[in-house]
Amino acid sequence: MSAVKKLWQSLSSKPGGKWVFTKVISMKAPYFTSIKARFERLEVGGAEITLWDKRSMHNHIGTVHAIAMCNAAELAAGISAEYSVPSDVRWIPKGMSVKYLKPAKGLLKVVGSLPPIQSGVAADVPVSVTITDKQGDTVFTAEITMYCSPKKPKAA
Repeated sequence: MSAVKKLWQSLSSKPGGKWVFTKVISMKAPYFTSIKARFERLEVGGAEITLWDKRSMHNHIGTVHAIAMCNAAELAAGISAEYSVPSDVRWIPKGMSVKYLKPAKGLLKVVGSLPPIQSGVAADVPVSVTITDKQGDTVFTAEITMYCSPKKPKAA
């Protein structure tokens, strides 16, 4: 079982555990501290993150910056992949296609989903991410291609 899976399973049901989980992930990948997010759900096949609208993430017109949403999409996709891959598979982002559909304001919901990942087969796996606002309107979509491949055997 991956360290991410163990950490989520040990923290997610505890008071403040989802916040602690998100902070630990951000310590491992510090770039994610640039957004104000918290994991709400994490399971094989996907994740849900809350993304707060903070001034530090605004663009020149006072809405959530496009790159902050890209960062949230990559966080959802990457942790979903890490949680979902079989233990003999590794992954790395290969590409990202995004669409900015509407100015993003207020509390945002980030949902990532991916299909099952097979052991022993190298493949491009599409991770779909959608960001919606409090009204349920989609403000952003992304497809992140994860290259998944068998881990190399460890040298003896």
